[in-house]
Amino acid sequence: MNPLLSKLGLGSAQFVPGASMPSRGRTPEVEARDILSIAARAGLSVFDASGAWGRSETLLGELMPRPLPFRLVIATVRPDKGPDFVEGELRASLARLGVLHADAVVVPLAGDLFGPQGMAMWTRLQHLRDSGLIGKIGISLHSTDDPVGVVRRFKPDLIQAPASLLDQRMLADGTLERIAGMGVEVQLRSIFLNGLLFLPLDRIPTPLKAASGSLSRVRRMIAEGRSDPLQAALGFALSRPEASTVLVNVTTAAELSAVVAAAASPPPDLDWTEMAIDDPVALDPRRWAAA
Repeated sequence: MNPLLSKLGLGSAQFVPGASMPSRGRTPEVEARDILSIAARAGLSVFDASGAWGRSETLLGELMPRPLPFRLVIATVRPDKGPDFVEGELRASLARLGVLHADAVVVPLAGDLFGPQGMAMWTRLQHLRDSGLIGKIGISLHSTDDPVGVVRRFKPDLIQAPASLLDQRMLADGTLERIAGMGVEVQLRSIFLNGLLFLPLDRIPTPLKAASGSLSRVRRMIAEGRSDPLQAALGFALSRPEASTVLVNVTTAAELSAVVAAAASPPPDLDWTEMAIDDPVALDPRRWAAA
C-alpha cells in the first residue's frame, strides 16, 4: 500500500442534497457507488460522513461497500437542545448508515462548545466513547478559534482543520505541530480551498479579485516546477508530518480517480512556503459571498 494513499480520506460533501454531481448520463446513485468503490480499492483510510444528514446518510448506508473498508467519521448536531437530543441524533445517524459504531464523532463548531449546553454535550460524548459507541471525539476548528486553547480545555482525541497550499496559517505558526505534539490526531480538510487554485483567473468571483495576482504567481511557480495544481495541492497536504489524514471532496468518480493517481505520485519538488497567500477573504470561503 502506498503510504500517501493510506493517508488520504474521502469527504461526503458530494453526497448531500444539492451537491453538484455531474451525471454524464449516470444517476447520482451510480456515481456515488463508483466513488465509494474507487476509494475502497485505492485503500483510502477514512470516510468522513460528517457532511451528510437524513436521506443522504440512508443513501450512503445503502451504497457503502461491506464490510466497511474505511474508518467512519460522523458529526454531532449543535448542542443547543441538550445532550439527550445529541445522543439520539448520533444513534439515528448510525442506524441510517447501517453501522453499530463510528470510529470518530466530530463537533462541527468549536464555538458551540462554549454555549450553555456545550460541556454537558461533551461529557455525554465522553460517556458514549467509553461505552464503545464511538471511538474518538473530535472538534472541527478554524484558525480563528484559538485551536490550541480549545484543545487544552477539551482534550479531544482528534481535530479537523483547514490547511492547504494556499492557506498555510496553522502550519506556518506551528499551531498544528503543537496540537499533534499533544497527542491529538490532526485531519486536514479544505485542502483545495473550495477549488480556488483550479479556477481560471477570468472566472474568479469578484470578491476574490484582489487575490488574482497571488494566484497567478502560485500557478506560475507550479508550472515552472513541472507540476499541476492538483499534484501540488495533494503533494503539499500529504507531505505534512502533522497530519494523519488528508480529506478530499470530489464530485465524480473520474475526479476521484485523478486524485488517487496524483496522490500516488511522488510529491513535486516545489518551494511550498512561497505559495501561501495572505488575502483574508480568499482564505475564508465563508466570506466569499458576503464580501
